[in-house]
Amino acid sequence: MHRFPSGLAVLLLMPLAAAAQVTVYRCPGNVYTSSADISAKEADSRGCKTIEGAPITVIQGQAPRARAGSPVPEAAASRGPDSRVDPSQQRARDADARRILEAELKKEEERLAQMQKEYNNGEPERRGDERNYQKYLDRAAEMKAAIARKESDIAAIKREIGKLPPS
Repeated sequence: MHRFPSGLAVLLLMPLAAAAQVTVYRCPGNVYTSSADISAKEADSRGCKTIEGAPITVIQGQAPRARAGSPVPEAAASRGPDSRVDPSQQRARDADARRILEAELKKEEERLAQMQKEYNNGEPERRGDERNYQKYLDRAAEMKAAIARKESDIAAIKREIGKLPPS
């Protein structure tokens, strides 16, 4: 039987020990992270301190269970992902969603009409603080962009209403 010299065995095992060693940092707020997650420079900039020689223990938690008096009904907590909602309950939810979206749509359309009136086809009324013509142009450009965003929002609400089943 042939034996390795003890020095050679140590040299062969050193890279394995170095790879297994990870620097652990304790950051403000008692947040712990390792050198695998952030670099030493990042840890220093965040104000993290190095923890050396401290064993790290990870404990797996369990998913919380619904308790009596919990806001989640027991039936909903135990319902599987493939179970169905009662059709009458679903129709009521859809009707509520439609009512809310239509109210939102009406509000947004009124706001758009007001914005368009203020914009006055690209020629809004000049204000007293706009003696500099560029300020006026900047405000007009902001108004135009705001109108475009509002139109996009209205289109999105209409798409959402279109996804709902007819009432």
